[in-house]
Amino acid sequence: MTSVVTHIGLAVPDLDRAIDWYSKVFGFYVLAGPFEFDERNEELFTMTQDLQGPEVKQMRNVHLMTNSGVGLELFEFQQPEFADEKSYPHAGFFHICLIVEDIVETIEKVVLHGGKQRSKIWNINKGKPHYLVYAEDPFGHIIELYTRSTAEIYGNSQ
Repeated sequence: MTSVVTHIGLAVPDLDRAIDWYSKVFGFYVLAGPFEFDERNEELFTMTQDLQGPEVKQMRNVHLMTNSGVGLELFEFQQPEFADEKSYPHAGFFHICLIVEDIVETIEKVVLHGGKQRSKIWNINKGKPHYLVYAEDPFGHIIELYTRSTAEIYGNSQ
């Protein structure tokens, strides 16, 4: 059986700011939403509560999309509020990776719009245009940027 990545879900403290940031920096567009969930308006147990637990009373989410067909689903938890919890950099999900046309221009846009450059730009395979850099969005999520696909960069590299 073959699996295909369809989207990544990220929690952010401000949904509107995140939509704006991912649209301006990476060209994501709104596919669906924003949607609002408020437990007071629901008659039955919902998918949101099934996934997140009954303590989630209010939240918003949106589906953003890239031209490649991979999406980014953003969640703003309102009740309970988004918690700036300590992440564990050596356990669980670590980062997302995007392919960009111009790595220098993109990292400049990341910084211009309130993100950070976390590493230098690395050439992975000497003599080939295989570059990567780690960045961070304004909400603390790590984003790796590639100039080529994972298959092209790492396939038969040994």
